[in-house]
Amino acid sequence: MASTKKLFSGLTRRGPHRVLRGDLAFAGVPGVVYTPESGLNLPGVVFGHDWMAQAGNYAHTLEHLASWGIVAAAPDTEKGVAPSVLNFAFDLGAALEIITGVRLGTGKISVHPGKRGVVGHGFGGSAAVFAAAGMGGDAHHPKAVVSLFPTVTTPPAEQPASTLKVPGLVLTAPGDQITLRSNAVELARAWDGATLRTVSKAQAGGLVEGRRLARFFGLPGADKDTQKIVRALLTGYLLATLTGDKTYRDFADPDVALPHTETADPNADPVALEDKVVALLKP
Repeated sequence: MASTKKLFSGLTRRGPHRVLRGDLAFAGVPGVVYTPESGLNLPGVVFGHDWMAQAGNYAHTLEHLASWGIVAAAPDTEKGVAPSVLNFAFDLGAALEIITGVRLGTGKISVHPGKRGVVGHGFGGSAAVFAAAGMGGDAHHPKAVVSLFPTVTTPPAEQPASTLKVPGLVLTAPGDQITLRSNAVELARAWDGATLRTVSKAQAGGLVEGRRLARFFGLPGADKDTQKIVRALLTGYLLATLTGDKTYRDFADPDVALPHTETADPNADPVALEDKVVALLKP
């Protein structure tokens, strides 16, 4: 079998499938869906955007997943200054049911109910946890959940995280543990079965695409290196967990060192809120 490093390198590039783009609005939820050109009983995920972002800011990430055979949908809701994490979680769940319950494209594409996942970035990373926790019955639970650089929400996502019985991946950036905005460590600590990995040199907000004037308004801008690394890690993890592809099993193994990451222990030396404040105030 190819080495993990070689597999990672391959996953940074587009996969073998031609990609189609569709509109979720036909089923009542504003948003987009990207699919491989054809395939039945495919794995499928929904993707939640960050605060003050929208589904279109993740087009290349969604296309990347679809090129590797994963149906990827993203609701385009809760885009305002004060979004509701609970409403967004509901929309994520609704979008997942849509892509599972209907034939996509010209009827040649379908998602298997046992190969579903929930993914989110920033605000959407916490919403993904709420969505996964709110899906009733073992048969309807997603098979995997991924929270990319999650951020604090009201209500907090730690409580629903503690109820999750599915494996999860939480990605964090260097220094996130001392920021008031990130809840990656707290989520991973509450979530039994989650793997916390620090992405070396990543920018937590860099996964958002197309924000050319972002820094002018105080928002994080796009970072191509972060996008490249995260897309590979996310794709490998989903292929391993949703499809059971043993080729990529290392991407879901918490004991395996993956390129550009460090596995972190969320229970080691927890950072208290007051310590975060002190760290931020240091010159």
